Amino acid sequence: MTLLAADIGNSHTTLGLFCGEEVVAHWRVATDERRTADEWSVLVRGLLREADVDDAITGVAVCSTVPSVLAEWREMLTTHFGEVTSVIVEPGVRTGVPVLTDNPREVGADRIVNSLAALRIFGGPAIVVDFGTAITYDVVNPAGQYVGGAIAPGIEISLEALGRRGAQLRKVELLRPRSVIAKNTVEALQSGMVFGMASQVDGLVARMISELGVDPDDVRVIATGHLAPLLLEEVECFTDHEPWLTLQGLRFVFERNCM
Repeated sequence: MTLLAADIGNSHTTLGLFCGEEVVAHWRVATDERRTADEWSVLVRGLLREADVDDAITGVAVCSTVPSVLAEWREMLTTHFGEVTSVIVEPGVRTGVPVLTDNPREVGADRIVNSLAALRIFGGPAIVVDFGTAITYDVVNPAGQYVGGAIAPGIEISLEALGRRGAQLRKVELLRPRSVIAKNTVEALQSGMVFGMASQVDGLVARMISELGVDPDDVRVIATGHLAPLLLEEVECFTDHEPWLTLQGLRFVFERNCM
């Protein structure tokens, strides 16, 4: 099986090419709401040609947090990849993860996919921390049920907001500063972003584990998302780092629904 998995996020779209269970190629492109189905097709086929597969894919799995972009992907799959089996993760698609929230239909597809992958790869109980446009926290209980989570502003948009609203502040490169107590404005911003976010993650995860009522040593805390490497050494609660967690979850959904 050669599967193309696409995680359409608010800022970026991550694509991964699976050969069996292995991610053999991956790309991250801007999520442009102005891009049409035809333009997406040109982009996707170009990336596939780069990986020397082009028309050889046998399946496509997609999840999206951007309805307008998902609409263009639906049209693209119908018009340009009509011969390829595809699955879009949305209400009604089987994932095998019971969702115990007030309104299961409003939970982002990427969050359910992450929870599925965490269960299949690491087992439960588990907490997934996904560093994207927003930082999402998703909790799976020992019975393998999705019980909810939290959403916080992401690192990049927090930094952008400071740059827009702070008269003497500016956007800086996201790097670990020399120390928590910064000696200049650039490193002060970096300290707040890196160490502040790390403390947020440790604090929220600790509260979630306490609310679950389980032994902290039994909980797998998985970091994912393209900014996760920035905080891996600063966050104490992480037990695992899986950069392709969402893509792996999409593979599991495809196998469950189309094979």
